[in-house]
Amino acid sequence: MSTWYVFAILALILMGIQRFLYKVSAERQCHTAWTTFFFMATVAILSSILFIFQGESVSNLTLLILIALLNSGAFLIATITHIEALKYIPASVAYPIIRLNAVLVVIFSIFFFKDRLSPYQGLGIVLALAVIVILALGINDTNAPQKNLRRGSLFVLFSLFGGAGAAISSKFAAMYTHKMAFIAISYIASTLFSLGFRKKLRTEETHKMNKDALIIGVSMGLINFAGFYSFLEALSRGPLSIIASITGMHFVMSIILSALIYKEKLTSSRIFGICLTVLSIIFLRM
Repeated sequence: MSTWYVFAILALILMGIQRFLYKVSAERQCHTAWTTFFFMATVAILSSILFIFQGESVSNLTLLILIALLNSGAFLIATITHIEALKYIPASVAYPIIRLNAVLVVIFSIFFFKDRLSPYQGLGIVLALAVIVILALGINDTNAPQKNLRRGSLFVLFSLFGGAGAAISSKFAAMYTHKMAFIAISYIASTLFSLGFRKKLRTEETHKMNKDALIIGVSMGLINFAGFYSFLEALSRGPLSIIASITGMHFVMSIILSALIYKEKLTSSRIFGICLTVLSIIFLRM
């Protein structure tokens, strides 16, 4: 079994659990900026400590900082808008639409990185995109007010493009920079940037910085640290288009957990989409 595939599957599982914690934060009405702050700070501290202990030098500091800042901005926008979207529309609607960023990443990787795909891998990507489209149609099944749908859809759009930018910049980081240094700088910047959203994201329903935001944020950080490092390891060994398609389906885990824990509705089309996901991952391995 290819090493990059193992890391990609590991990243898929960990990212799925992490993204479900976005739903937990939204359900508990945590202040998104504080949850994000603790999330980013946890990863920043862990990666900084490991980078120092590794004692390795960075060959091109300017390139490292540039890519890290681009990734930081894109990922922060994707994270905050993702959590905010879940306050207005169901997880089974928000998650799959946001994962349409896999389409943007695949197109970019094929044209820019000249990724070559086998027929089975091509079919796997098509199935992965079909899963996203099928589940995205679930927006018609929700009874949420139109005002909430419009607001949630706007957040989803920002998260979609932010996620694509984060994935693409991660590929460049995996290829040309020191992974641990990249994670440290990217998350340090995100930690600082997240403080700027404290007042803008607070509403009457949203709590101030509290224990829930701290616990959920730190949990996100611990899981993300392992998941993001696995993602970078996969990218340094394998093609962006396939890896992005595999990890991009982590939302299925989030949907299942949301259905089990928060009793969100699972329609027949969503169950069908989940089955196609398993088939897609099998084809992407061939």
